[in-house]
Amino acid sequence: MEAGAQHNVPHFHAYYQNEAAVFSIDSIELIAGNIPKRQQRFIEAWAELHKAELLEDWKLLQDGNLPFSIEPLK
Repeated sequence: MEAGAQHNVPHFHAYYQNEAAVFSIDSIELIAGNIPKRQQRFIEAWAELHKAELLEDWKLLQDGNLPFSIEPLK
């Protein structure tokens, strides 16, 4: 996909060990992949706290720019 090209709904990717998942930003829900339930709940809580930053980064990526770093889940 070309940089700056719109694709799918606003989303982010999350990784845990050998698992990967995709979460929508607007509704903070799992839309693809598989992550253990405990980690999924942590990711969803983190995303709620950083929703505005995730949406801003999504907009930057859609315009072909690099996203800002967001504080990771610790």
